[in-house]
Amino acid sequence: MTDDTPDRATGDWSGWRAAAEAALYGPDGFYRRPEGPAGHFRTSVHASPLFAEAVARLLCRVDGALGRPARLDFVDMAAGRGELAAGVLAALPDDVAARTRVCAVELAARPPGLDHRIEWLPASPEGVTGLLFANEWLDNVPVDIAETDSSGVPRRVLVRRDGRERLGEPVGGAEAEWLSRWWPLPAEEGLRAEIGLPRDQAWASAVAPVERGLAVAADYAHTASTRPLFGTLTAFREGRETAPVPDGSCDLTAHVALDACALPGGRVLPQRDALRALGITGARPALALASTHPAQYVRALARAGEAAELTAAGGLGDFGWLLQPVGVSAEAVDAPLAGLLVDVPDHEEQ
Repeated sequence: MTDDTPDRATGDWSGWRAAAEAALYGPDGFYRRPEGPAGHFRTSVHASPLFAEAVARLLCRVDGALGRPARLDFVDMAAGRGELAAGVLAALPDDVAARTRVCAVELAARPPGLDHRIEWLPASPEGVTGLLFANEWLDNVPVDIAETDSSGVPRRVLVRRDGRERLGEPVGGAEAEWLSRWWPLPAEEGLRAEIGLPRDQAWASAVAPVERGLAVAADYAHTASTRPLFGTLTAFREGRETAPVPDGSCDLTAHVALDACALPGGRVLPQRDALRALGITGARPALALASTHPAQYVRALARAGEAAELTAAGGLGDFGWLLQPVGVSAEAVDAPLAGLLVDVPDHEEQ
């Protein structure tokens, strides 16, 4: 755990991790607001019901790999207002839905009107057998930021509530080891990295309750070969990107080093490949359908447009999916999906 004593000694200054934690999850934090995340930014869940349908299809494949247990779990981590949980439940075949316990994990209060079959929990339940899905969760797990000084030494970036920054103490201990392993900074002044150790730990904690099945993290991501030189910290307010200010008025987010988060056996693939393997292709309907069944054609065309958005290069399709099988092989979940998996270094081999 990071020693924040030097930060406290600076009065109003703190590391970005502490500042973002208070701004996002404090008593008056951004994620406590009644409008929820959908009031400020658009995720894959909000872009199209096709996303929930694909996740429901994945849950059915996990169900088959598990031998159709008497109780199948679906856990929606950082559920927002329960949109994904509700969409998956609605998309499941009746026989699977009857056996499925759907749990939405969220710190905010349960929204009104949510399907009564969805459990609303502050933390993941124990003994999960099924699928845990974390959509755009890890990017909101706060992390500290390192920046190289004029001597090429990575130092912690300190910030005030108004967004003003300055450099603090050199990064040391486990955080320095993480940087060296996963995001080494060249000795050039002004280069930045987000220290992803808290996300590695958060993912390990999220996966721990899964006894058998699959855990998936879908997020803005980068891997060792594509680390950005100046980090990715940004913010969103009312649908627009804005300057990151830790005052509770905006979402604070940074892309995720998913390869670092992966536990032994975990694999990473692009969202476009995962969704295509789950039947979201974006193929346009045959033009002949427009004359024979115009209403059906219009609906199919709309779905194709939504699928294209979910799989688009330069957009949602560039998201990474980290797949973490637990007690089952990736091949048992689905051979086509398993064939897309890309090996990442196992922590135990480092």
